[in-house]
Amino acid sequence: MSSIDTPADVPRPRAATRPAPTTLTWVTLALMTTASVASLRAAPTMAVYGLACVFLYLVPAIVFLLPTALVSAELASGWNGGVYRWVSEGLSKPLGFLAVWCQFAMTIFYYPSLLGFVASTIAYIIDPALASSGPYTAIVIVVLYWTGVWVSSRGTKALAGLASWGLIIGTLIPGTVLVVLGMVFLGQGNPSAAPMTASHLLPQWTGLASLVLIVNNFLSYSGMEMNAVHVSSLKDPAKEYPKSMFLAMGLVLLIFILPALAISWVVPADQLSLTAGVMQAFDAFFSYFDIGWLTPIAAVALVSASLGGMLTWLAGPSKGLLEISRQEGYLPPFLQKLNKFGIQQNILVTQGVVTTLIALGYALIPNVSSVYWIFSVITTQVYLIVYLLMFAAAMRLRKTQPDHPRGYRAPALSVLCVVGLLASLAALCIGFVPSSQFGGGSVWAYIAIVGGGLVILGFLVPWAFLKFRKPSWRTAAAGTPSEGDRS
Repeated sequence: MSSIDTPADVPRPRAATRPAPTTLTWVTLALMTTASVASLRAAPTMAVYGLACVFLYLVPAIVFLLPTALVSAELASGWNGGVYRWVSEGLSKPLGFLAVWCQFAMTIFYYPSLLGFVASTIAYIIDPALASSGPYTAIVIVVLYWTGVWVSSRGTKALAGLASWGLIIGTLIPGTVLVVLGMVFLGQGNPSAAPMTASHLLPQWTGLASLVLIVNNFLSYSGMEMNAVHVSSLKDPAKEYPKSMFLAMGLVLLIFILPALAISWVVPADQLSLTAGVMQAFDAFFSYFDIGWLTPIAAVALVSASLGGMLTWLAGPSKGLLEISRQEGYLPPFLQKLNKFGIQQNILVTQGVVTTLIALGYALIPNVSSVYWIFSVITTQVYLIVYLLMFAAAMRLRKTQPDHPRGYRAPALSVLCVVGLLASLAALCIGFVPSSQFGGGSVWAYIAIVGGGLVILGFLVPWAFLKFRKPSWRTAAAGTPSEGDRS
């Protein structure tokens, strides 16, 4: 997964008595962060740029990943309840709802893009030609999503462990194999499909479209705000947390960059599929080394990790939205109902109906890679709203509540927030420029789809819930204060 293969933090109820806090080492926290952020899914997206992918990963790491990690650490060490509490305290409760809504809403487009990757991977077990088939991809998305809803609605906690193994099964082992085979491939004198000379370190400038793919990397690095909740578990947060984040950033960059380079060594950019690129590279390497029988095994590893991440995401953001809505009455009672297993089944089913309609895009638009890219951009656009609100709230909280206890204080907070805000705004704007990989499709159609997805999901729907909500929608136990009401 990208980052978003692990759910964002959800509000945690405050117990009457707290157990002694568990101490984490800064190395352990770095590994936890790496596991939640790193993924091979985005590798084909950057492999298109060959050696320039190094630059395209480093830039968002510096201007987005680092500010997000340090700022969210200060917020998490001072206020429980995740992004809703941070934005509610710093700005307002309606904007807090907007933030937690966007955390949830981005998954509506995230699932089709994630399962589009899974469908292309499965195709290499059945028939590689299916990887470019829109109807096949749409069918797989619908079947797997509703299977995931059924599993999640039964409260099957054991399967959530699949996500914990995702770093090893679906990322570290396949990624290492891919890089090692690529190095051996080049070491035997085979030419790289992408130029590896110093003149190709920077992406070729052909207008804004040549840099649009960098937007996808912002979402690749998202999720740092979840790991920030562990900052208070460090012995010396002020010194250890920055070390942990720098180590995690280095590990994440290695996991992102090296597999992307390996793919670019063997698959020409004009033949690379944004959904099936990882399997294209595996297939090419395995065929070259006469070990083609490993292709299905690699596919199963990638699929199992992605599905495990999907199950965890199904339970995470929707639960956070449910708990806040029950306390504050943001959603109608129908969407707040729980099934006999205590799962927010109505939210999952409603989301599934929308996801199914979106999945039809794969069947209706001939180019599967274009659909995948559009969904990825909309996902990023919606999620960027969360970070814009988070950075703004952090700056205001430092001014309005300077003496509020914080276990960690980010250095140069204002600078970090301004850099993060500008980077997020730039990514938001660039997202409306069609990628050079989008092909010859209509620019205005692209803008309409991306803009429509952002406006409807990111603004109109939450505005409607706030506009028409009623006092009776508040269904939490009487006298139970919300996280946003606590100080």
